[in-house]
Amino acid sequence: MITRTIFSGFGGQGVLLMGYVLSHGAMLKGVNVTYFPAYGAEMRGGTANCTVTISDRKIASPVASQPDILVAMNLPSLDKFGPTVVEKGLVFINSSLVNEEPPRDDVEVVKVPTLELANEVGSERAANMVMIGAVCAKSGLLSLKETIEGMKAALKAKEKFFDLNEKGIRRGFDFINQAR
Repeated sequence: MITRTIFSGFGGQGVLLMGYVLSHGAMLKGVNVTYFPAYGAEMRGGTANCTVTISDRKIASPVASQPDILVAMNLPSLDKFGPTVVEKGLVFINSSLVNEEPPRDDVEVVKVPTLELANEVGSERAANMVMIGAVCAKSGLLSLKETIEGMKAALKAKEKFFDLNEKGIRRGFDFINQAR
């Protein structure tokens, strides 16, 4: 099993943290992981993306030129990475900001209204946690417990954010489970 995921969006949307949560959750699960962040010159408002590869075997490269899963938090990210997703891959779209879909019919598109769902749990700042919850619920990469533990490991010195982030993750899982 090898799964390559690209998280992408504007700086400030928590894109790198989503990848970090997935990475930590996968490490705690005991599988091999690579985490490869990239961001533009300016942090907030610039572009940001990261690649997370999870495998039960050794990982040869952290680069994901053809990801199995794409998380597009904004339209430029969908435009840039949408064409690279493998056939039958998963494309998660932040439908709070993106009204378009990739112009292909060989991928499964999951629209997640991150801002609306985050507001339900108390703050738009939880939008990225809603999305990582949805990604893990739909893909099966991590269980709810593993995702929450991954978040806690990723933010180990910032316990004050645990409660809101956990609520966001749970809301993302619930959103996917209600759609089934």
